[in-house]
Amino acid sequence: MWKAVVLAWQAQWGAVAGQLIVMVLGGLAPVTAAGLLRLIVDAIATGGSRHEVMPLIAGLAGVGCLSMVIPAAGQYLAAQAGRALELHTLAALFTAVGRLPGLRRLESPDFQDRLRLAQQAGVAGPAQMVTCAMGVAQSALTLGGFLVTLAVISPMMALIVVVAAIPAVFGERAVARRRIAMITGISHGQRRQVFYSSLLSELAAAKEIRLFALGEFFRGRMLGELRAVQEAGQQVDRRALATDSALAVLCGAVTAGGLWWAVLAVAAGRLTLGDLTMFVAALAAVAGTLTAIITNAAMVYQSTLLFGCYEDVLAEGPDLELAAEPLPALPLRRGIELQDVWFRYGPDTPWILRGVSCFIPHGQVVALAGRNGAGKSTLAKLLCRLYDPDRGRILWDGVDLRAIDLAGLRCRVSAVFQDYMEYELSVADNIAAGDLTKAGQEQALVAAARLAGVHDSIVAMPRQYQTLLSRAYWDAADGADPQAGVLLSGGQWQRLAVARAFVRGGRDLAILDEPSSGLDAQAEHDLHETLRADRTRRATVLISHRLNTIRDADTIVVLRDGVVCEQGSHDELMAHGGQYAQLFTLQAKGYVTAAGTAAEATEPVYAGSAHE
Repeated sequence: MWKAVVLAWQAQWGAVAGQLIVMVLGGLAPVTAAGLLRLIVDAIATGGSRHEVMPLIAGLAGVGCLSMVIPAAGQYLAAQAGRALELHTLAALFTAVGRLPGLRRLESPDFQDRLRLAQQAGVAGPAQMVTCAMGVAQSALTLGGFLVTLAVISPMMALIVVVAAIPAVFGERAVARRRIAMITGISHGQRRQVFYSSLLSELAAAKEIRLFALGEFFRGRMLGELRAVQEAGQQVDRRALATDSALAVLCGAVTAGGLWWAVLAVAAGRLTLGDLTMFVAALAAVAGTLTAIITNAAMVYQSTLLFGCYEDVLAEGPDLELAAEPLPALPLRRGIELQDVWFRYGPDTPWILRGVSCFIPHGQVVALAGRNGAGKSTLAKLLCRLYDPDRGRILWDGVDLRAIDLAGLRCRVSAVFQDYMEYELSVADNIAAGDLTKAGQEQALVAAARLAGVHDSIVAMPRQYQTLLSRAYWDAADGADPQAGVLLSGGQWQRLAVARAFVRGGRDLAILDEPSSGLDAQAEHDLHETLRADRTRRATVLISHRLNTIRDADTIVVLRDGVVCEQGSHDELMAHGGQYAQLFTLQAKGYVTAAGTAAEATEPVYAGSAHE
């Protein structure tokens, strides 16, 4: 609770101070109004003059007006504090997520569930905690004033009211615990529901869903998850209804008994009419404020438990080993060496790499070949240090990557990933994402687009480099113009991803994971010609299932079942007659003309350059 208050004060101290003032005024106003009403009734009953009664009436009217303004002022200040808190907490939350250097946490379903709850808690939790705590304090002020009044009139009745509140405290606390258990228990189901909803509404999946008639299937899955989530909520709501009903009966019995006692006391002359008025107001207010205190306290308790998820994410440790005093990332001079590298994605999952050793010299191209699942893309992620090897080492000019400053290391790497991102932003933003320092440099963006062979397509778009690559989102300047957004083909998106890598020119290591898988033959040829002309200035790792695109690499490393089964030049591997030669010959058959001979299959003719 204290942490939430500190957060609220840091985010918007003026609104919190205003809430404190409103809380004090709101807590004292009902007690003051009841006291003035008692004086007015007694003055009238004893024949007091108009001059005695009118100031009391004016005071009561003023307190009444203040009581009407206080809730509105409280809501306004709570909204102000809530908006500031949302901004503050989400900034801290995603700063913490951004500090996670690797990918392991983001792959964990448990972490994703906690992250979703942390987002929920970050948006509403602290603000709700502070607002409800203010409500508890305000109600406590009112309750204290009226309990003193009840104690003066009847100490026994004041004691009975306090004792009757004890079951309510424990009952509401139990309901809050059940609700938190329910929220944490259904988090995974809610994520699945959102996943199925997105499949039914997003463009990326629409083609297959419509062609394969998957709509009803995913709709059923979504509704199934939703029903499970709702059933869990209904069970908690039923328990809450039973608890609240029992407490209401208890409250009603105490109130009825108190009123019966007060009426008898007035009839016996032990209380005045003013006392009766004050007693009735106090009894009603005590019941109301006790209910408000218990309800708000339960909400504070519930929000506090949920806020724990937020704090857990903020305190999450790094998922990569970070050196206490990292070495600077120096320019690559000799090369990168993998020494007996073993890796798997989890302790209960199969090994993806099993003792891989190879060398990637500076100024040369090393191609990775092998069947699906051989570990090629995993090796690329390890070179980017998105993961660390479970065993073995990766050395940058003889220095273990784990000893080098991580940000500096990644600054020396450029990559085109196989699962590249399609950002629904402008063309310029998509390219500049590769190096944000170039965001305002149009010449650099154009040069990268030209190298990737996508410049001509861009200038043909409605707004050229400022064209939004989406139909789902519009910039404010676009209004509702349906022509503002453009949808790209897979090949065009891939060229943008390549341009994103080219804009990071001058990096020491270039990783190209299937950079031309979506391109036509001419575009593929042009891209690889560009890469060949530029490769001497860096170490290049090229991954491709199209073996014709890697045949002129300096070294080809063939992976099978997570181990290096062959390595050498194209000619050496073809002469060896191993797995690479088999795969190459198999692919070559698709390029041989009907008149070709069996011998020609080992030296196929490809659509592309003469040396391909």
